[in-house]
Amino acid sequence: MSRLDVIGLGPGGAGLRTPEAESALASAAMLFGYGPYLDRVPHRPGQSRHPSDNRVERARAEAALTAAADGATVAMVTGGDPGVFAMAAAVCEAIEAGPPEWRAIDLAIYPGVTAMLALAARTGAPLGGDFCALSLSDNLKPWPLIERRLAAAAGAGFALALYNPISRARPWQLGAALALLRTHLPATTPVIFGRAIARPDEAIRITTLAEADPLWADMATCLLIGTAETRIVPRDSRPPLVYTPRRAAQ
Repeated sequence: MSRLDVIGLGPGGAGLRTPEAESALASAAMLFGYGPYLDRVPHRPGQSRHPSDNRVERARAEAALTAAADGATVAMVTGGDPGVFAMAAAVCEAIEAGPPEWRAIDLAIYPGVTAMLALAARTGAPLGGDFCALSLSDNLKPWPLIERRLAAAAGAGFALALYNPISRARPWQLGAALALLRTHLPATTPVIFGRAIARPDEAIRITTLAEADPLWADMATCLLIGTAETRIVPRDSRPPLVYTPRRAAQ
């Protein structure tokens, strides 16, 4: 049977990977994915691996669908959750635009722990109230639209999770985003930088919007931006807790 499983690997180590994802990985004959994500999956006898670059998502989806249509059991791996700025949308887009036989493929999407949830769990409950997630990458949408969405979300009182905050090709955008947010939020608003969550080089920094420095981020970083109600609770020798109350101000 033609089959494609799109599998969320979670943010890092296998400990945050779901049992369903592990089972689907074990049963696949062919694995497709961005090279560093494939490196997180243990090698199994009889499985072939097909790594590709992070800027060829559509081509990767088409290659996996072609293999599945030929009768292979295929797994497409992606970091975090497949539906959060990841491969599930690329696969659906390819199916919509592709040949009719791709629509007959048995498709299953396996959720994973995405970076914002893993980082939030490390630090308390910064997303404890209403929140939204935005990607700062303008590869697929224009920067003015990103600015409008940031302003609307901050102005409406949403906590924010920011993905793809900075890269060598666009080093200025996180600084611009923080400057915009400072016009809508108090300087004391908590900001959390989380790099490589659940991986050996994990690093977390809790600061304020006034002090947040774009140089603390790279493409492996997720940022959580609180609201005017978000609290930082000191705890003696333990890391502070950051939480956003579920009860909003009238």
